[in-house]
Amino acid sequence: MNRNTLRILRVAGDVYPERVGGGAIHVHLLSKRQAEMGHDVTLFTSDYGDDDAPRHDHRDGYDLRRFKEVCRPFGNTITPGLFKSLRRVADDYDIIHAHSHLYFSTNLTAALTREIDTPLMVTNHGLYSQSAPHWIQELFLSTVARFTFNSAERVLCYSETDRDRLNGRGISSSISVIPNGVDCSHFQPDSNVEERPQVLYVGRLNRTKGVDKLVDAFARVHREYPEARLKIVGDGPFAPELKEQIVDLGISETVKFAGRVKNRQLPEMYDESAVFVLPSETEGFPRTVLEAMACETPPITSDLPQLKAALDGVGRTVSPDNIETLANEIVRLLADDKTRRSMATRGRELVRAKYSWEQTVARTTEEYYNVLEEVHE
Repeated sequence: MNRNTLRILRVAGDVYPERVGGGAIHVHLLSKRQAEMGHDVTLFTSDYGDDDAPRHDHRDGYDLRRFKEVCRPFGNTITPGLFKSLRRVADDYDIIHAHSHLYFSTNLTAALTREIDTPLMVTNHGLYSQSAPHWIQELFLSTVARFTFNSAERVLCYSETDRDRLNGRGISSSISVIPNGVDCSHFQPDSNVEERPQVLYVGRLNRTKGVDKLVDAFARVHREYPEARLKIVGDGPFAPELKEQIVDLGISETVKFAGRVKNRQLPEMYDESAVFVLPSETEGFPRTVLEAMACETPPITSDLPQLKAALDGVGRTVSPDNIETLANEIVRLLADDKTRRSMATRGRELVRAKYSWEQTVARTTEEYYNVLEEVHE
């Protein structure tokens, strides 16, 4: 095998720009960058119910194959045709890389690779779903997800916390930790953008993202800090309830819904904001937190273990259920320019040192070679 050239088959439930989110962007940018490195990359994904979408496309250097979505329970695209094509072409590739055990396509890929020689890698983008009931998730994790992870030659996790969680659930496959990353040349502070006393949220508008708690907290922030504003970037099924909540709280004039925006527009939104807030109940390692830090916008997040460990000294973490504490932390950062700027500088330094996109891509690609050398020993 030529170590410089790989035939990579990627399988993903979501991909940018058809879908916006950390996992979808990760899949697209990883495919694009590996193609730029000279690798032959093909991505299997869904048509998201768009019958007019071309079945075969070539963009940003990689081949894109879309398969018909027959339904989408709990936000999980179901594409039976993907499995048929996968069975037919899997042997043509050096490695198969599937993204997120939460997707039907990844689970079927895992089942198939038990019958063929092409090795499988699975990236864990976060252990829990943000749409399915908890009891269903626990049943799924102990059965289907466990089977999927144990079918892989290598599992990739963003953090040691997620690695330990998988080990604790009896996952026997080899696990490597490769932090998520962002392009620090794209996400960077811009001195031409004036910072405002603005609180920013970027992400899907699902109930588990905790945006309703942020809105409650911001109503308290606004009472103490009347010039503060809240910008909510993203869309999702929870949007109508959030808008009603904002009206009920009497803060409609101070909250702006920006809707879904393109990735290239995000740096300016981070740059104009004093604080970024993500009070999610569950996450992997959110790309948005890294984007904010790369733009020197200090983050306040929920106190998930992987975030508490990473944000020490560069951000704040609070219990997502403690609205008063969340509001107080926002007010403190808005009012304390010195602390906020110090955290901002250290945050960008941390991202450049540990979470750069180039490192993420290089280490992921190196894992392909490691796996192939192991299986061919």
